[in-house]
Amino acid sequence: MSDTLDGTGALSPTPPLSPRRLRRTGRTGWRGLRLVTLLAAALCLVTAGAATAAPAAPTATPQIVDSTRSGGYSVALTFDDGPNPADTPRLLEILRQNNVTAVFCLWGTYAQQYPYIVQQIVADGHVLCNHTMAHEDLGYWSPDQIRQNLEQTNAAIQSAVPGAEIPYFRAPNGNWGQSPQVAADLGMQPLGWRLAINDWEPATSDQLLDRLRQGVTPGAVVLLHDGGGDRSATVDAVSRYIPEIRSQGWTLDLPALP
Repeated sequence: MSDTLDGTGALSPTPPLSPRRLRRTGRTGWRGLRLVTLLAAALCLVTAGAATAAPAAPTATPQIVDSTRSGGYSVALTFDDGPNPADTPRLLEILRQNNVTAVFCLWGTYAQQYPYIVQQIVADGHVLCNHTMAHEDLGYWSPDQIRQNLEQTNAAIQSAVPGAEIPYFRAPNGNWGQSPQVAADLGMQPLGWRLAINDWEPATSDQLLDRLRQGVTPGAVVLLHDGGGDRSATVDAVSRYIPEIRSQGWTLDLPALP
């Protein structure tokens, strides 16, 4: 029992709660406690679900990958030395029409010059690859020099597409030196290839198509170019190659990750 002020300012005892009021108050308190308990349990379930919903991202390794994710009769198309305003947009249109996802290995300097093409590459769902700032040969560079170049390239690419992931790195001319470990430390998987059709040399689209037909093996990563020169013949060859290889039961895949 507690005391309250009466009309004269004197303390008077507060009347006790009736048994009926006590029962009502008890029921209300029990409902509140039960509600709090249920909310706490639901919060635990949500928290546990959030913790297990997204698997941890794979960790890059210094191993140079040159195979597809699924293996078998699949092939991964990768394009170097872009973005190139003359040929990359047409290549993107062909890939879009054929519902193909590819890897684009970008120069940092070209990403700075043509950010709108980098944005379209990402908007179309393609995967990005660091190909140094300007096709530097890293074969004899120190790890610190390599790191500086790769970080500068990533910054140039991400200035066009803030927050975009860059899961791969490819060394120009295949001169890796110490770059695989540096790339892995930066979270990028070194990306090699099993077939290069030498499209940096003068060739017709028919010749390039024949090189694709004759050179592709199951699970191969294929090196092509959409930049670094006139790549119209490459784009033409790819436009004919994709439906052809699919008609033979092959699938278009992405390169492997660890």
